[in-house]
Amino acid sequence: IEDGGASFRLISGQYGSGKSFLLQMIRNNAMDKNFVVADADLSPERRLTGSKGQGLSTYRELLQHLSTPTRPDGGSLEAILQKWIMGLQSAVSKESGYRPNEPQLVGAVSERIAETMIELSELAYGFAFSNVIDSYWRGMKTGDDDLKQNALRWLRGEYATKTEAKKDLPVDCIIEDGSWYEILKLFAVFVKKAGYKGLLVFLDEGVNLYKIPHKQARDSNYEKLLTIFNDTMQGKAQNIGVFFSGTPQFIYDERRGLFNYDALRTRLEDNRFSRK
Repeated sequence: IEDGGASFRLISGQYGSGKSFLLQMIRNNAMDKNFVVADADLSPERRLTGSKGQGLSTYRELLQHLSTPTRPDGGSLEAILQKWIMGLQSAVSKESGYRPNEPQLVGAVSERIAETMIELSELAYGFAFSNVIDSYWRGMKTGDDDLKQNALRWLRGEYATKTEAKKDLPVDCIIEDGSWYEILKLFAVFVKKAGYKGLLVFLDEGVNLYKIPHKQARDSNYEKLLTIFNDTMQGKAQNIGVFFSGTPQFIYDERRGLFNYDALRTRLEDNRFSRK
């Protein structure tokens, strides 16, 4: 993950066997190694996707619990932004000779943000993400607290409509149930640029997907899990690791578990390549 790759790990264990404890151990160890971490427990209100915005609720929970070595209890979004921007401002100021109070510095740093974020602009939602980061910088530097808060609001997935977001920011999209995972992939690349080693995402209580009563809704969540698995294991994501935990029944039950979903079963079942 630190070297630009990605990883997916499925933690399987019975109730009370220590899955959550293991995830917390990995989480704390990762923070000691200077990774950004985010964790959320799935529930009926928080899934990978859902008709009532359950996927977006999971994203919001992850952002609320975004943690760094200096802020291990969550709420680190703004601290990460400020760390990166202040480093960029210092570099630009040193190269250009502009002093912190000179107005030319605002435009110079905005240009550097655009240059640095060009890699993200090539990814889905990357252009909007870059514009929001630039808006946060401009709000921070000019004392426009409304602009700063609007940028944070967009990043937290709190805008309800594109029209509302477009009125406040130079964007044409918002974070929604179908796009939140793409935004996490952008965050992973961004935190690497901000001086961290990558982003680790921990999703616990996967059994709540197994408990979804309607097959179509359950399969939609399994399809989302398959997307995450494929992205991380096939080189379509960078600097991100996803840890997902659940009971053996959630994984192996061929009637309504992951093994009921053919594409996931073929990827997860034992095979001659995984045995030694």
